[in-house]
Amino acid sequence: MENRYWSEALRGIQPYVPGEQPATPGLVKLNTNENPFPPSPAALEAIRQAANADLRLYPDPDSRRLKDAFARINGIAPECVFAGNSSDEVLAHAFLGLLRHARPILFPDISYSFYPVYCRLYGIACETVPLDGDFRIRVSDYARPNGGVVLANPNAPTGRALGLDDVRALLQANRDSVVLIDEAYVDFGAQSAIALIGEFPNLLVTQTLSKSRSLAGLRVGFAAGQPGLVQALEAVKGSFNSYPLDRLAIAGGTAALLDQEHFERTRRQVMDNREWLAAELARLGFAVLPSLANFLFVRHPAHGGGALLRALRERKILVRHFNAPRIEQYLRITVGTREQCVQLVDALRDLLAIEQQPSC
Repeated sequence: MENRYWSEALRGIQPYVPGEQPATPGLVKLNTNENPFPPSPAALEAIRQAANADLRLYPDPDSRRLKDAFARINGIAPECVFAGNSSDEVLAHAFLGLLRHARPILFPDISYSFYPVYCRLYGIACETVPLDGDFRIRVSDYARPNGGVVLANPNAPTGRALGLDDVRALLQANRDSVVLIDEAYVDFGAQSAIALIGEFPNLLVTQTLSKSRSLAGLRVGFAAGQPGLVQALEAVKGSFNSYPLDRLAIAGGTAALLDQEHFERTRRQVMDNREWLAAELARLGFAVLPSLANFLFVRHPAHGGGALLRALRERKILVRHFNAPRIEQYLRITVGTREQCVQLVDALRDLLAIEQQPSC
């Protein structure tokens, strides 16, 4: 590939690789942590209503309706809210605006793989902190000088979550640096750190509508923190893209946030299916990490993760495998509908039965 015109900053960059989005029909898609249930009908209607002649006009650059709705359901002031084009963009703004310092930032060795990509792109020094043998975050490991701390909670791809007491201890140990808690999956059973924003000026919490609101295709994300942190994100946004959210995203996102009944019903279905699937996989001999996300991280003692991935794909079932140290034997499985979960369990039962048959 001709790359002599590339900027020096791009040389050596290994971009984040998203989960496969295949065009093949009929697949059971359990590889990208999408919500298996449709978005709020109110959100879909709001998007239809917003698709009118006003699309010739720029959207509100401040996304005020959207921020107000997010602030209202979380019990915080609108000036404590930042809105962006997905939580990935919000995270990118936070890395550039709040985490680029002389000292390295800290994040787990097994976590969202976009974090090191941001560091390489923006020239941010970083150090990874090993999870313990059970893939848990040890808060005490982060009580050392740093340029910031970034934790996904629940963590991805493990699904394990810290409680608020641990988050509070982390914040108390790092009062001189920003602590960013990435809560993409928090609505599936974990505790949000937004409750601690008033107490800690160094806390920034990011969230998304992609998972629990079934709006991965709309790309709406948030950050919550005291105004001093939010203003840093606004400064980056104003230097990058003044209109990150279009009229459809603002309308649909606002309606989705306000439809709490749909949110509660669908997230409960995901949580119920998660517990059912975890129990069924355990019966098949899988080691299943405790998860408070909309996915499970699992390993079978007799079958490698890569081999299971390929065998399931032959049966038109997609899951995610990370060929990385410590987790190469694991699969990350998105929690689907009950029907999808049954299809997965049936396929795995057949695969394991075939493997266990004696040869002639």
